[in-house]
Amino acid sequence: MTDFPQTAQIPPGTRRSAHRLRGLFRSPSGLTGLIILGVLAIVSLSSFLDLLPYDPIAQNPPARLVPPSSEHLLGTDQFGRDIFSRVAAGVASSAMISVIAVAFSAVIGTMGGLVAGFYRGFADGVIGGVTNVLFAFPPLLLALSLASVFDRNRFTVAVAIAVVYVPIFIRVTRGPVLSLREIEYVKAARSTGQSRVMIMMRHVLPNITSIVIIQVALSLSWAVLTEASLSFLGLGTPPPSPSLGSMIFEARILVSIAPWTMIAPGVVVVLLVVGLNLLGDGLRDTLDPRNRGKR
Repeated sequence: MTDFPQTAQIPPGTRRSAHRLRGLFRSPSGLTGLIILGVLAIVSLSSFLDLLPYDPIAQNPPARLVPPSSEHLLGTDQFGRDIFSRVAAGVASSAMISVIAVAFSAVIGTMGGLVAGFYRGFADGVIGGVTNVLFAFPPLLLALSLASVFDRNRFTVAVAIAVVYVPIFIRVTRGPVLSLREIEYVKAARSTGQSRVMIMMRHVLPNITSIVIIQVALSLSWAVLTEASLSFLGLGTPPPSPSLGSMIFEARILVSIAPWTMIAPGVVVVLLVVGLNLLGDGLRDTLDPRNRGKR
């Protein structure tokens, strides 16, 4: 959990990446990832739409530590709370935090990589220096430090995770931009008098979209793990809101007498991470220009 995620090292894509996304359904790993994430998305939507069988934070002492049954699909915890309802709410919370965090880091990191790679010089030096400083800290330790400074809520947790992954997107985008700035059509755009900002937005950014999409999928899986780690350590989503990491933490003393209290959130975390990684593999197979002739 403490290592940076593997970055997406692929050549720049083309402007037709969106059309090639249909090939994702022909990729076994991509299709499997979509199915796993689709099931979990349906479960999490039941939380957003108030369709859960029980209130995920309501305590019911007479029903404490009830094993899985038709009444409680995944059993109950030490306070009589329905674990299925809490897992569904936890998936929704983890997904929301992870998506916000990766969205922030993708936007800021991609823009930073664009500027650093296209302008070079002073801008590249400053952005590269900040990136190196952030890379010097172990990611989980950096997220813990940032999360401990601010009040505990979903937004601050998302910001703490986002800061950790910004340098990843800077590194991923900077390299291809360095190559793209020397491509003939970019030089031609310069010769017509187009501004640097216009050239970056119209000619460079569309051609690194594939790389960013793949890196988003990979970063989401690690963001889920980071959020679960923060919650497990008491710096994630504050109680009584359910969180997969805090559920695992609370269940650690019950694993010998009520193993279902730990198995359920643990398996869901694994499914989330595996599903996102498989989706990332499928996107790489689909969007990587080197694989076109193989499909």
